[in-house]
Amino acid sequence: MPTKASTSGPVVSGYDLSASTYSPDGRIFQVTPPPTFPHSSNSLTHAPLHQVEYASKAVDNSGTAIGLRCKDGIVLAVEKLVTSKLLVPGSNRRIATVDLHAGVATAGYLADGRHIANRARDECESYRDNYHTRVPTKILAERLSLYFQAYTLYSSVRPFALSAIIAGWDSHPSDASKASEGVPQLYCVEPSGVYWGYRGCAVGKGRQLARTEIEKLGLEEMSVEEALVEAARIIHTVHDEAKDKDFELELSWIAPASGWKHAPVPKDVADAAEAKAKAIIEEANQMEE
Repeated sequence: MPTKASTSGPVVSGYDLSASTYSPDGRIFQVTPPPTFPHSSNSLTHAPLHQVEYASKAVDNSGTAIGLRCKDGIVLAVEKLVTSKLLVPGSNRRIATVDLHAGVATAGYLADGRHIANRARDECESYRDNYHTRVPTKILAERLSLYFQAYTLYSSVRPFALSAIIAGWDSHPSDASKASEGVPQLYCVEPSGVYWGYRGCAVGKGRQLARTEIEKLGLEEMSVEEALVEAARIIHTVHDEAKDKDFELELSWIAPASGWKHAPVPKDVADAAEAKAKAIIEEANQMEE
């Protein structure tokens, strides 16, 4: 059993000295001790860092991202917080196309999101080179989850401060005429490397309220066009105007209108859906008053 480590400051448990040792309450601290400065009285220099849990906290501080899987496609929506008025509209996108039939929406650190999107593209290319067909969405989610999990095993790396929502359309790979017979797929990968399949999911700071709103939807009977309005409504509902900065609503879909390929929602369609969502919210507020 690990013994207590002796330090010049507060005594810490020996469980936080190894990335491969569990504590009695089932945690792996995966600590990289920060440097101790002379004459420093900061006790945090000896505190254990629950890295995977802190990575999840970083996701919770990010803008909300949701995915809705409906009867004829999938909608991804992201609350992209605008940190400066000088930013060019449309820059720093949090939704990326990783293959013709698949896209990834992320919540957490933007740089980590770009890295994971590039990794997903590599996985899609590798699968196509080896099997001469496009990767099924579940296989893509599984491979990304293994990549996430690998970064929780060693003290020399840190977990990704990121949750990824993976959307895909699984259809006959060699017959484009059968694309409409495909099946929409939606998965979410957490910082720990765990992944789940969903009909609707939400990550980020507004995830709890977003999940409550998603649970009220009849996604199995809903079309992509209807889900687009609901996605915009949910993002505007969870946005806290008093605390949060301005935001851009980022939307993408896999739909009959896109040829069952993952693509950004056309601006006119996105603007119309957002306007309709705002009207629904305003009407609901007036009824409450």
